[in-house]
Amino acid sequence: MPSRTTLHAWLMLTPALVLLIGFTHYPAVATLWHSFFTTPRANRPARYIGVENYTALADDPVFWQALWNNLIYAGATIPLSIGLALAMAVWVNGKLQGRTALRIAYFTPTVLPMIAVANLWLFFYTPDYGLLDQITRALFGWGPTNWIGQQETALGAMIVIAVWKEAGFFMIFYLAALQAIPPNLYEAAAIEGASRARVFLRVTLPLLGPTTLFIAVNAVINGFRLVDHIIVMTRGGPDNATALLLTMIYDLGFRFWDTATAAALTVVLLVILAATAALQFAFAAKRVHYR
Repeated sequence: MPSRTTLHAWLMLTPALVLLIGFTHYPAVATLWHSFFTTPRANRPARYIGVENYTALADDPVFWQALWNNLIYAGATIPLSIGLALAMAVWVNGKLQGRTALRIAYFTPTVLPMIAVANLWLFFYTPDYGLLDQITRALFGWGPTNWIGQQETALGAMIVIAVWKEAGFFMIFYLAALQAIPPNLYEAAAIEGASRARVFLRVTLPLLGPTTLFIAVNAVINGFRLVDHIIVMTRGGPDNATALLLTMIYDLGFRFWDTATAAALTVVLLVILAATAALQFAFAAKRVHYR
């Protein structure tokens, strides 16, 4: 017979467990299960086909293009957004005039809906009349550039938007961590005559380890999840230049109604994310200083 304390604890946990199982664990298991079947139709029920959906993905050049694009997209957005967030946090943590307004300005992109962000950047990227073309014409004399309409620049344009959207969010975590560092550590470093660069590398950066690990895990997830602006602006084009795994899942599941292949691709994406997170905790956690 469970004790009253144990029963009370389970009663408190039950609402969260129901939501976690119903909206996280069950959908993941169901997706894995459906990936081994064909897509059901009105007059044709789903049929077990084993790993054929996975072999079809392996033979699909669009899948490999989307995977390669996603690796470039994540490989660029993760370090850029983290580095920019850290630089902004250090900047607004100092004693400067108007730092509250500066913090708000840095954080503002985070609270904007991604659909609104996409439409805003559509104006920036408009050939000839857009803000970016106006700047490049004034500074370098460049002609009109279709930033999101040509393969050479489309993915880079999407990366810029993602970094702009994410950096302010990560900055808040870094700013909170910086303000939690005891001032006496900096006083001791000053007495020892350490330079500002050495203090940052030997004191600040190690103490930001837990925050950096947390931000890195979230940045990896966002590197594969943050695709709303791509769906709005390019739909994976031109010629799959901005197609990512999640945009491909969206197309397969909701445009072509091939839910079985979409489920298989979702499982592949989950495996990639789980393996990346496991590697981060296995290697980065050893360098994290909690005290």
